[in-house]
Amino acid sequence: MKALTTCECTSTSFREPLKIPRMTDRAVTLAKDLIACPSVTPEDAGAQVLLAKFLEQAGFTSTHLTFGEGVQKTPNLFARIGNRGPHLCYGGHTDVVPPGPESKWTYGPFTPHIEDGILYGRGASDMKGSVAAFAAAAVSYIEKHGVPEGSISLLITGDEEGEADYGTVKVLEWLKQNNQIPDVALVGEPTNPDYLGQEVKIGRRGSLSGRLRVMGRQGHVAYPQRADNPMPRLIAMLSALQGIKWDEGTEFFPPTNFEITTVDVGNKASNVIPGEGNATFNIRFNDLWTHGSLQDKIRETLGQCGGAYEIIFTEGAHSFITQPGAWSETMVKAVEEVTGHKPAYTTNGGTSDARFFANYCPVVEFGGVNETVHRVDENAKVEDLQNLAKVFERLLEIYFSK
Repeated sequence: MKALTTCECTSTSFREPLKIPRMTDRAVTLAKDLIACPSVTPEDAGAQVLLAKFLEQAGFTSTHLTFGEGVQKTPNLFARIGNRGPHLCYGGHTDVVPPGPESKWTYGPFTPHIEDGILYGRGASDMKGSVAAFAAAAVSYIEKHGVPEGSISLLITGDEEGEADYGTVKVLEWLKQNNQIPDVALVGEPTNPDYLGQEVKIGRRGSLSGRLRVMGRQGHVAYPQRADNPMPRLIAMLSALQGIKWDEGTEFFPPTNFEITTVDVGNKASNVIPGEGNATFNIRFNDLWTHGSLQDKIRETLGQCGGAYEIIFTEGAHSFITQPGAWSETMVKAVEEVTGHKPAYTTNGGTSDARFFANYCPVVEFGGVNETVHRVDENAKVEDLQNLAKVFERLLEIYFSK
């Protein structure tokens, strides 16, 4: 993790009458407006300013936090209404992945378009649609019930699809320094594989990558006694790692899995014994392991194979879980009441910024359907966005009624 070198923040608050349509319609309208901002990470392109103005009309105070080093800084938004607990925070991001060849998009990645009840555009699923749905739900809740006996906030970063060094993790440090850590958090990543209401994530697997280099001595294949072929040892090492039964999984986590991603010797000649062999791998692991315990197991296994080698590890996300309890049950209740589906607790998929919230408070994840994320013609059903806003509003009602 790089050291924090720059923090710039500004706060604004406006309390103007709302002149916007009903909640489900404004969720779709706001989603379209956000998609129209070409906020390819780490650029913001005005998305967070647009969102802040929307929230400020309902009484939220917006704080724009910029962290980073050098020319490129990461924009972040923290918007809050209320100044006491209980404090519910929604976590999300306005940055998106690059669109790829724009000519392959039917309507253009940053030209939001609705056709046959489907909203097309980069970020419709991941995750401007979800951000818009929660913002619309929060505003609707305040219109109906007033400011809650507690606080609602949104932590929105522009650095989730990138390295995530100066996004959510830094804003949470700022919140801790300013006594604004939430009591519970909801991250709005698209969690559902097939339909809205299918899954609520209560944790995520960790990630560890390794680059393995096995040394030998180059030579002519006709004179193997004068060379030292590293490839049999590399194959044996990878086979040994692949053969490990890491665990059986847990109640909520699948088994840890080891995947070889590249094998390379850089050798274009069939009559040359290579001087070294290289391979990379990645492990997605559950909460039975840590980065450290996995590295110890890997080094122990490689040592048993014999021969000289080097290995460099890259530690990705850590594994975490929010054990089922009052907060996750509240999320499930809201989802079930709106969608008619009781979502399953899961921990699958890639990494998310929920891993940073987990260090401070209970966190769950719930958002839209993830079928088209990061694809050309990314899209979301308008009905799903509308129902997602209803789920979020019901969540606020249940949470603050307690």
